[in-house]
Amino acid sequence: MSGNKDKVNILRVIIMGGAFIGLLIGSGFTTGQEIMQYFVSYKFAGITSIIVMFCLFVYVGISFSAVGYEQQFEEPKNIYRYYCGKVVGTFFDYFSVIFLYMSFWVMTAGAGAALNQQFGLPNWMGGVILGGATLITLYFGFNRLVDIMGSIGPVVSILAILLGIAGIMMNPGGFSAFPDKVAPLVESGTVMQAGSNWFMACASYVGFCMMWLAVFMTNLGKTANSKKEAYSGAIFGAFLFSLAVLLLMFGLASNLDEVAGAQIPTLILAEKINPALAVVFTLIVFTEIYTTAAPLLWAPIQRFAPDEKSSRYRVLLVVMGVIGIFVGLVIPFDRLINVIYVINGYVGFLLLFMMIVTDFRTKVLKNYTPKVVIELKKKARSSRNAG
Repeated sequence: MSGNKDKVNILRVIIMGGAFIGLLIGSGFTTGQEIMQYFVSYKFAGITSIIVMFCLFVYVGISFSAVGYEQQFEEPKNIYRYYCGKVVGTFFDYFSVIFLYMSFWVMTAGAGAALNQQFGLPNWMGGVILGGATLITLYFGFNRLVDIMGSIGPVVSILAILLGIAGIMMNPGGFSAFPDKVAPLVESGTVMQAGSNWFMACASYVGFCMMWLAVFMTNLGKTANSKKEAYSGAIFGAFLFSLAVLLLMFGLASNLDEVAGAQIPTLILAEKINPALAVVFTLIVFTEIYTTAAPLLWAPIQRFAPDEKSSRYRVLLVVMGVIGIFVGLVIPFDRLINVIYVINGYVGFLLLFMMIVTDFRTKVLKNYTPKVVIELKKKARSSRNAG
């Protein structure tokens, strides 16, 4: 733990919040598939879902960052044992490894679909380019990854906000009419839904995002100068991300006739504004997919090879990267999102429940100390006595 409890570096807050955004704004968000399946498809209830999502993201981001700052876990898996105990925590540890790796497949598929829709390039080409960039970045380790994500995340959020606003302005009457239009599209399967109702979809969305954020935000909290700085970064990231989701939902819903059924709805929207913008936005989509793909591949590798300079880390990096690229290019992009994100989201929401229980006992009642904290303190004392 470093610095004092009130020290806040504004630039560091922006970088931390940007990294939060950069992790969440991946292929599903920038392509518009997440927005369509989780929010637009539920009509005006999608707005309620976004408000609930924002509140939960603030809580989740603060909790993960605070624990990372306070406990300084050397092993990322301990974040699950902190909230869930040894047995259930071990389940979440291994489950998250599998889920994060499968999410990397989604990023690969999204990169291939983006370049294919806009430039007509074969899907494998986009996946290979993304995979190569990811492998090169991860070769240089976590700190370099945070710097890249922190600088790109806020920029893409602002561009998504502007794209949504432009979509509303092009067809202001479309938003009020979209609920009647989306119902038959959902029934026909043209627009897929992520859950049986808006609340279940929101639970799934927050759940799968939490599985992305857990290890990454905990590790990010370790690097904060103070707990206040960690909190500020999480709140900034949650606010800007949620605002981008809201306005992009408005833009896509306002132009539902054009974007429904497209693999990359945001590119259709950008093309409608200006063909040249579609080209630029394709490159932005690809870049943001890359900033999400890298940490999604980094976390599973880190679980089995903590030392980023070891040969084991580099071998796993190449093997898992190549396999992930191959799988991501075999299965259609929208189907990957609808299956992998939704199922894993419900498991992630269970983690949220256990987080709330643990935080209530440790922060409010103050009658409980997670066993992993006790074990690590005993281990530290033993090491000092041995020395």
